[in-house]
Amino acid sequence: MDGSNPLGEFLRARRALVRPEDVGLPGGGLRRVPGLRREEVAMLAGISSDYYLRLEQGRDRNPSVQVLEAVARVLRLDADATAHLVGLAQERPTAGGHRTRQVPASLLQLIDGWPRNPAYVQNRYYDCLAANALATALTPNFRPGVNLLRALFLDPAERELRRDWEDLTSQAVAALRAEAGTNADDPRLRDLVGELCLRSERFRTLWARYEVRPRHGRVSHLTHPQVGELDLRSTKLSVDGTDGLNMVVFHAEPGTRSAELLDILGSLAAPQNRDARRGSTQERIEDQ
Repeated sequence: MDGSNPLGEFLRARRALVRPEDVGLPGGGLRRVPGLRREEVAMLAGISSDYYLRLEQGRDRNPSVQVLEAVARVLRLDADATAHLVGLAQERPTAGGHRTRQVPASLLQLIDGWPRNPAYVQNRYYDCLAANALATALTPNFRPGVNLLRALFLDPAERELRRDWEDLTSQAVAALRAEAGTNADDPRLRDLVGELCLRSERFRTLWARYEVRPRHGRVSHLTHPQVGELDLRSTKLSVDGTDGLNMVVFHAEPGTRSAELLDILGSLAAPQNRDARRGSTQERIEDQ
């Protein structure tokens, strides 16, 4: 990912995923690359081959929404991926206003006051900036200073914890694509993606698919070494007035075995020194 032409990268990746027979064209024959040819996309979208070539090469900086939506239909994009495509073609907004990169003290107090809800705060690069005691009891990777993407793909203990690791990794990369948007040339993001592509075959494969799917919430299926199998719902909430911070909160369905086990885990985590935890959290977020 060099970030110099994110629109072209997206179109080429998604074009490769569509078979001719998926869009009513005869399959077979000699094809140098998988998926549709450029001229086939252009024909089905009702535009000239030369114009579509300019789109992929990044030479047309202001395509109409109607053209992009026509291309999206040919490439069989869903609503999220279509919105991502349109967003890639928009001019990048200039940054405006002061937005804090630190976790507000009020938010730290809020998550620390939830003894029955694991919660953590992350930035746009999936760095964990703050976490309450119950979140850290779920996995040691929910703690300040850990990059959650690196942990998910590179830490064997994290893979062992998650019964739904395959599904979670797929969702995580699709969400990263959605959140990256037109910021694909961000040096920090570029370095993170480059590292994971080198170190994780799974990440490299998923990143090449160029699937786009914003994450709003999901059910996590965990096998915890202390309490056993847990099924926890999570909700991701953006933090207003910050530079892309998000809070993720977990909960178990009331009355379920998972709720009972989460209470037990909370009891096991309770003896930890709360003051030391708060101090460690505040110290580590200062440098993020």
